[in-house]
Amino acid sequence: MTESCEFCRIVSKHTLASIVYENAYVIAFLDNRPASDGHTLVIPKKHFETIYDPQDEEIARLFTVVKKIALAIRKAVNPEGLIIIQRNGKAAGQHISHLHIHVIPRYSDEKLRDMEEIPEASKERLNEVAKSLRQHLQENNGSTQ
Repeated sequence: MTESCEFCRIVSKHTLASIVYENAYVIAFLDNRPASDGHTLVIPKKHFETIYDPQDEEIARLFTVVKKIALAIRKAVNPEGLIIIQRNGKAAGQHISHLHIHVIPRYSDEKLRDMEEIPEASKERLNEVAKSLRQHLQENNGSTQ
């Protein structure tokens, strides 16, 4: 854990987030500047700055949760498509130096905006969407099917 890392503070519960899923290794929470309802960030609990840093088993744990979240998003918000983005380094647009994966529901009538253009969502709306995603995760009993 890095005290100055915003995501490490979420992992340690020093910063509140709308948590969708959590296990011993990974935590998933809604982006507070969502590109669309259900936009979820999936991160390892252990601090890694980029995809280059963790061992393969850490990456496997991370992407297993990415798939669970994708399935929950599909059931909860019924998107027409889904984008999975992972950026490494400032030149690639990584704004927080903690490995994270964006799972973003997409609709044909929406323009994909730069993160800086997206307003912060209300905590109430984030909690409502997180509750729906958690419900769909429970219905699948954590299954990746």
